[in-house]
Amino acid sequence: MRRAIAASAIFALGTTLAPAQDERPTEGDGATAQNNALVDEITPELNDAVTSGLTALAASQNEDGSFSGGRYGKHVGITALACLAFMADGHIPGRGGYGDNVEQGLEFVLKNLNETGLLAAETSHGPMYGHGFAALFVGEVYGMIGAEDSDLSRRTHEALVKSIRLIVQTQNADGGWRYNPVPYDADISVTICQIMALRAARNAGIDVPRDTIDNAVTYVRRCQNTDGGFKYQLTSGGSAWPRSAAGVASLFYAGIYEDDAIDLGIEYLYDTALPGRQSRPGAHYFYGHYYAVQTMYLAGGERWATWWPAIRDELIKSQNPDGTWADRHAGSSYGTAMAMIILQMPKRYLPIFQK
Repeated sequence: MRRAIAASAIFALGTTLAPAQDERPTEGDGATAQNNALVDEITPELNDAVTSGLTALAASQNEDGSFSGGRYGKHVGITALACLAFMADGHIPGRGGYGDNVEQGLEFVLKNLNETGLLAAETSHGPMYGHGFAALFVGEVYGMIGAEDSDLSRRTHEALVKSIRLIVQTQNADGGWRYNPVPYDADISVTICQIMALRAARNAGIDVPRDTIDNAVTYVRRCQNTDGGFKYQLTSGGSAWPRSAAGVASLFYAGIYEDDAIDLGIEYLYDTALPGRQSRPGAHYFYGHYYAVQTMYLAGGERWATWWPAIRDELIKSQNPDGTWADRHAGSSYGTAMAMIILQMPKRYLPIFQK
């Protein structure tokens, strides 16, 4: 049996930002998939796909800085994911060719912070989904711009503190979260969104109660089935690969890196979701691979080396001529943002992707 490392102990340590490219270890200095690009990870075809994808994504931004998602209208979660796609290429407010797009998106998110700390636009359905993605985005921005002496930094910090406080206060008795900001119910999908937001906040120097993380880990563990997959809720029995990817990622972001639950979950993902073994798109394709690629990235080694080129090449081949990827439920801005975050994983710019 593999040793389970206490989540609270590791989570409390936080995470450092990635070193500059020229400071990262080289082979022989302990380089891994987490801190140094491997040979052929980033190909010319990938660069071309990213260039056209980011161009198309920027063109879909609304005048108020938001991004729309099919039936969801202007949405803080989709706006957050689109901006994270730009940040994954190194663009942040005040820096980079898409820095203004990120700043405009941030302003839209900040304007939709209500008095309770909830980040949600008027069109939001199941607002804790959007809140989790938006709080992650705010945490990543604050982690990258730092506590600089600017109005934007101060407002970003305020929004981060309030949004994280809401997450802590709405955790239910089982340790998870559900669609609405009330502590009555939970599912694995909404729960991973909150865990990632908590991790981003902790990385940026915001206090996160250890009990919140420990209770979340307990909930995630209880959602795992004997086949290694994860059920949607404690009362729902079947496994499915998209939520299973979210379940394993939850453990990683809670600070657990070596555990039987992770090994079983990854084995289940290889059996059910390795790109090339399933027909695209399927239900929750982008959502599932968003978490699956993070899981394999954090696992490193052969797991990452096998999974990465498979999903990279599959996404590149499925890109539309106009540079987009379409999701049948949430629209092309969402699909393109998710594809861009996945494809830019090897760049290691976002703090959340650092161990």
